[in-house]
Amino acid sequence: MTSKTTTPSAAPWLKVQAGRINSIDAFRALTVLVMITVNQWHGVIGLPQWMGHMPADADAMSFVDAVFPAFLFIVGMSIPFALQQRFDKGDTVWRVQGQVAQRALGLVVIGLFMVNAEGGFHAASMLLPIQIWGLLCYVAAFLVWGSLSGGPALGLAWRWVGVGLFVALALLYRGGPTGQDGMTPQWWGILGLIGWAYLIGCACFQLCRGRVLGLLACIAFCVAYFALHRAPAVQGQVLLSLLFSQDGHFSHAALVLSGCTTAMLYFDRSSSGHGNGRGNKGPAMRFAMALVFALALALAATWLRPEFKISKIYATPSWALYSAAASVLIFTALYGWIDVLGRTLAPSFLEPVAANPLVAYLIPFVIGALLNLAHWELPLALRTGPVGIAFGMVYAVAVALLVKQLALRGVRLRI
Repeated sequence: MTSKTTTPSAAPWLKVQAGRINSIDAFRALTVLVMITVNQWHGVIGLPQWMGHMPADADAMSFVDAVFPAFLFIVGMSIPFALQQRFDKGDTVWRVQGQVAQRALGLVVIGLFMVNAEGGFHAASMLLPIQIWGLLCYVAAFLVWGSLSGGPALGLAWRWVGVGLFVALALLYRGGPTGQDGMTPQWWGILGLIGWAYLIGCACFQLCRGRVLGLLACIAFCVAYFALHRAPAVQGQVLLSLLFSQDGHFSHAALVLSGCTTAMLYFDRSSSGHGNGRGNKGPAMRFAMALVFALALALAATWLRPEFKISKIYATPSWALYSAAASVLIFTALYGWIDVLGRTLAPSFLEPVAANPLVAYLIPFVIGALLNLAHWELPLALRTGPVGIAFGMVYAVAVALLVKQLALRGVRLRI
C-alpha cells in the first residue's frame, strides 16, 4: 500500500470547514431568487412603496434595498472557502491573486457592457439595434467563461473569439447626446459593483490573514474612506478628492467584509483560532458571537446615520451596515435551521441556483432583450397590482427551473 502525500497549503493560516455549507448555498439561492423577483416588480403598476427601492434622499430603506447588500454579503462569505480551495490545490499566492483579479475583471466587464446596453447609447448612430448588441454581449460572455460540459470553460480558441467579440462590440458602440462617444462606466452595473467590492474584500481578507479583529478594522477603514471623501478638506484638494473618489466601492466592500467576518465566526477551524481558541467553539458560542457582531453593526449604523443618511443609491455607510446586520441575522437563522437542526429547504431547484447564481441572474436580462427585440411586452394584467406582484414571484421560480434544466445539461458560466 502506498501512502498519499499532500502538498502543504500556501496559506497555513487559513483553515475553514471543508465541503459545501448548506446554509450558505441556501442563502445564496434565496438571495438570487429575491433579486430576480424585485427586478421583475420594478415595472409593476401600483406597487406598494415598501416593495420598491426608496428614493435616494429618503433616509429610509425597504427590504428591496437590502437584497443587493445580501448578495455582496454572500460573496464575502464565499471568499474564505474559495481562497482555501485554491491554496489547497497548491496554487502559489501570486497565482491566487491572478485568479482573484481575473474573476473581478470578468464581473466588471460584464457589468460594464450590461449598463451600457441599458442606457447611454445613441440609438440612431448604432449599427446594430441595442437589443442585438446586448444579446451579443451575453454570447461573448459565454464564449469566454461558459461551459457546455459542466466542467472547464470552452476551448482556448472559443475564448479568444469571445474576447474579440467584446472588443468588436465596444468599437461598434455609439453613445452620448450625438453618438460621438463610446462606452462609459456610468455606475458599473450590479455585476461591476460586485466585481470591485470582491476585489477589495479579497485584498483585505488576505492582508489581515482572516483574523476577525483585522476584518473589523478593514470594515472601519471602508467606512472612514467613505467619510473622508465627503470631508471639506478632501473635497478642496484635487489629488485627495481623486484618491477618495471610490467611496461607493468601499461601502460595498464593507458588506463583503461583513460576510467574510461572519464566515470566520462560524466556520474557522484553525487549531489556534488566530489566538482566541475559536476553532473549538460550539454552535452556541458561534451564535452568540454572530449576534454580538450584528448588534455592533446596527449600533454603528445608528451612530453614523445622523451624518450619513440611509441611501442605497448613495451607498452610505448607514445603509451598508444596517443591511449587513440584517444579513448576519438571516444567515444565523438559516445556519441554525439547516446546519444545526438538520432541516432542509424543500424546493429542489434551489441547489442549481446556488451553484449557478450568475446564470440565474443573467437569464432575465436575456429574456428581456429578446422580448424588446420582438417589440412584445407582458399583458397589462401581469404588470398591475397583486397579480403583477404574484407574477414576479412565479417568474423567479420559472427562471430557477430553467437554471436547473441548463445545469442538468452541463451549461455553466464560471468566473
